[in-house]
Amino acid sequence: MVKTLDRLLNELVKLPGIGSKTAQRITFYLLKTNSEFAENLAKAIADAKRNLHFCSICFNLTEDDRCDVCKDSSRDRALLCVVEDASDIMAIERSRQFNGLYHVLGGVLSPLDHIGPDELKIRELLNRLNQEQITEVVIATNPTTEGEATAFYLAKLIKPLGIKVTRIARGLPIGSDLDLADDMTVSKAIEGRREI
Repeated sequence: MVKTLDRLLNELVKLPGIGSKTAQRITFYLLKTNSEFAENLAKAIADAKRNLHFCSICFNLTEDDRCDVCKDSSRDRALLCVVEDASDIMAIERSRQFNGLYHVLGGVLSPLDHIGPDELKIRELLNRLNQEQITEVVIATNPTTEGEATAFYLAKLIKPLGIKVTRIARGLPIGSDLDLADDMTVSKAIEGRREI
């Protein structure tokens, strides 16, 4: 195979969720488009790498010292949502159901991957809780083994501070069939039920 083509395929496969077939589809799509599109894409990636960094308060991505959420005075400053990654903030913001602040951990506890509390932004979270007037922390880690362990660990640290700790609900997605859901999803849906 052509070296240049091989190099592009090998770089694309390094992206999360991109296998060899998807990398091949992306590669041939890029080669079919005009040069301007490819150059704009490359420039957008380079600009993002150069200009984006972590917010000094919550560790969301920003071009400034503080992110737009932290600068927004209309947000509920007593409510703090803890997430694994900055991409989780985008998902929660799309729901338009949360108007508080955020704190990005930068991952989850994972002893097998040598990720303990010191590798995450837990110390910074505790400092915020001691300095800001936060009355509720919503833990929005993913419902994986590591996400659940991280949520439990955080709750154990935060509750003694007299701050309410809640967990996002989990369960069946809208439009899905009950008989197609896995046992854990059904279990969490029943556990998280509420009165109507």
